[in-house]
Amino acid sequence: MNIFPLMTARLLSRVSALGLALTLTPLAHAASCPTVADPMGVKTTFPQQLDLTDYTAVEIIGNPLFAGDNLPPAAKRIPQDALVVLPYDDCGQYGGTLRGLSNATEAGTSDLLSIRHVNLFRYSDDLKTIVPNVAKSWEYNSDFTKLTITLRKGHKWSDGEPFTSADIAFWYNDLILNKNIFPKTATSWLFDGEPMTIDTPDDTTVVFNFPVPNPTMVIKLATSYEQPFQPRHFFEKMHGTYNPDAGKLAQKRGFESWGDLVNNYYGGSDWKDVPSPLLKGTDTIVVPTLESHIVIEETSKGRKLKANPYFFQIDSAGHQLPYIDFIDERYIADKEVRNLKIASGEVDYKTQSLFLEDFSYFKENEGNGNYRVELSSGLGTGSYYSFNTTVEDENKREFFANPRFSEAMSLALNREEINELVYLGQGAPMAGTLFEPLTVDFIDESLSKFATEYAPKKAAAILDDLGLVDRNGDGLRDLKNGETMIIRLLYSNQGSPVRLHELAAGYWTDIGVRVDLREVTSDEYRELGSKDGLDIAAWNGASIPYVSVSQDNTYIVPPFGTYFEPVTGFGWAQWEQSNGAEGVEPPADIKKLWDLGPQFLQQAPGSAEGAKIGREIAEIYTKNFIRMGVIGNVSAPVIKHNRIKNIPTFSVASYDYYRTYPFRAPQWYIQD
Repeated sequence: MNIFPLMTARLLSRVSALGLALTLTPLAHAASCPTVADPMGVKTTFPQQLDLTDYTAVEIIGNPLFAGDNLPPAAKRIPQDALVVLPYDDCGQYGGTLRGLSNATEAGTSDLLSIRHVNLFRYSDDLKTIVPNVAKSWEYNSDFTKLTITLRKGHKWSDGEPFTSADIAFWYNDLILNKNIFPKTATSWLFDGEPMTIDTPDDTTVVFNFPVPNPTMVIKLATSYEQPFQPRHFFEKMHGTYNPDAGKLAQKRGFESWGDLVNNYYGGSDWKDVPSPLLKGTDTIVVPTLESHIVIEETSKGRKLKANPYFFQIDSAGHQLPYIDFIDERYIADKEVRNLKIASGEVDYKTQSLFLEDFSYFKENEGNGNYRVELSSGLGTGSYYSFNTTVEDENKREFFANPRFSEAMSLALNREEINELVYLGQGAPMAGTLFEPLTVDFIDESLSKFATEYAPKKAAAILDDLGLVDRNGDGLRDLKNGETMIIRLLYSNQGSPVRLHELAAGYWTDIGVRVDLREVTSDEYRELGSKDGLDIAAWNGASIPYVSVSQDNTYIVPPFGTYFEPVTGFGWAQWEQSNGAEGVEPPADIKKLWDLGPQFLQQAPGSAEGAKIGREIAEIYTKNFIRMGVIGNVSAPVIKHNRIKNIPTFSVASYDYYRTYPFRAPQWYIQD
């Protein structure tokens, strides 16, 4: 399944045609329910959806859940050009609570977040076509330096206030670029190191002006969990730019500055699952949202959400979505307890933090739990190891920073055995090439299979050549200062299978390298990783789908990842950021990445020049073992309770494709 070339052709062909009217065959009567299974002659420009202004007249029907809430009629709560969604199988029924599991407040939460989350655009479930979502349409100029986005007329936040272009401008100018909120602007929202500018000629038109060509911004805004809009009406009363008394208000509320007050609600991030004021105990108010569900309760044990009465989507018979009234998200850190709850039928949907090693257990309990377990392509889910090339201990750094050391450790892994014992034979040995090979055309086996053969004798010989030898005869290799080389491998069960680490520790011990294993929580792992406190990073995502790599430099340059997946080279990043005054100077080929990354991001998807630059980046990445891949092409278990309807077979189960977002969760419904 090579998604990339198909996606590219579809994306580029739509650049100048995104504002065209949609056509359809009128319905016989308003009670009809065109579906994906039976579209009843409805034809749309975009797969499975169209705008209300291009649809036959239907009566807008609201959820009875809101009957006593003193709200305007449903027809007044949705945009004039609301998004009309064709359900997969049938128009569903209102009611019920979707039951889900996460590991903790910010751990393992993207599963359920993706059910309710929205962005300006979305990938259709073919994973090839980008379609409108919050936005109605978009259009690039010829050199990809200007992106014009049209919003939906009459769209409202969950509190009923208008959502307009001003909310997008506020997000960027007054939050992302404001030093009181972000002392340093995140590189993900800079373009070759420079900010974009935003024009808002009217309430429904937004223009992004980029300092350099940015042909993949629509991909970012179709897959990112970061939302490029925030409710200005909510924040401006506590924001120093708009309220001269914001500082006094903050102090009255117990905060040192108005920036701290804003971040009490914003969380300093566009990521939606940071602790809310409900969890922090600082307020009973939650920030207005455009998502399908609103947080109404949050504790250390979980969060509960209620359907958004102003959600902008309806089904093809006029029912406002979502169908499901509530979401109950429970936090359970222990993997075995989570698995037990799944097996006993207490979970409606789950894929994040599930591993193939547990597939047989889930399969055996399908009947008892009244669910089904499916296997989907897990693009970008292959596990990896990454030695800390700038680790504080200079005796270890001598080896960790040497690609030949990583090569030896890679050759010591018996990937065929790992594939059988951990991945049930469902994957294949694969190096970490940065780009997921199935999503680009410039990765071949010379990279994807680089140093993946099982060759323990060769591995031992390399370590001997490097001077990592047994100096005291105890069977373990010693550093040059005489201390035993001890690799402290800390891991989270969310990030990769426990059995994998046990096997890897055994293989490395066989060539004389001692490994100390310890399981930690996802939060502990990320905290240590972000502070350069790991000997070796261990997570999933050895190679990353193009849709994620193309968004910004995050994965291309040190430290090659985010807070949620810390990798390596923190000292290299510090060296570059300080112009060589601090940190650790990287080797010459790593330095090239700071030039190659921006060049790659400015190339149109699928272009020959983009492939050439991408290949050079991939060679540097792979041969330096930035992420030492273990097994790729891994299938991912997906749990679906049988009471959830309109939920399709997933073509992928992938963080990079926004988990459930392509599969249109607002039209899922519950039938007990």
